[in-house]
Amino acid sequence: MILLFALYALSQNFRNFIFEAITQLSHGDIETVKNYLLTFGVWAPVISALLMVLSVLIAPLPAFIPTFANGLIFGAFWGGILSWSSALIGATLCFYIARTLGRPVVEKLVNRKALDWSDRFFVRYGMYAIVISRIVPVMSYGIVSYAAGFTKMKFRIYIIGTAIGQTPATMLYSYLGEHSTESIMMIVWAFVAVAVIAIAGTALKPWLERKMRKK
Repeated sequence: MILLFALYALSQNFRNFIFEAITQLSHGDIETVKNYLLTFGVWAPVISALLMVLSVLIAPLPAFIPTFANGLIFGAFWGGILSWSSALIGATLCFYIARTLGRPVVEKLVNRKALDWSDRFFVRYGMYAIVISRIVPVMSYGIVSYAAGFTKMKFRIYIIGTAIGQTPATMLYSYLGEHSTESIMMIVWAFVAVAVIAIAGTALKPWLERKMRKK
């Protein structure tokens, strides 16, 4: 983590890369990200991992975009492994940034209101909040990761819950990414899957808010 901050502070080339990567992710287009990764040749997996970490650190960049792209480029299995492990690295960085640097730094990276909501979510559901939020995206992946760092939760519990909870969506996105070039219907199903998960998260959020207010 210290190395990343040092590179950003000292290297103009690294800063340019970060800005370019953020621009690519901000487009929200899978094909654009795929083509961007392919320009790096054998370094594509490394750049993909960095994109995933960035999408976690800087909410609300879409983390599912690199996951789909990895499925397209590397296949469902290896693309899934790459996305899953990269997301864990990002989640780890978020956790320790929050725990070591504090809330003022985190609020420069994410939406403050969303962070406050995540705080209440953790107060209500504790360690289960991690698994719930990873399976159904009631809140941004990165914001939940930062919020966990503000709690007294042990890192071991946090990372196990994250690893388990993120597996279903990672597998689904990777599989759909690999097969999205086979037919128009697979592309349709890919977007349906994203929409269903997003709608489920949106629908669940008010219910969770009511539960938290009752506490």
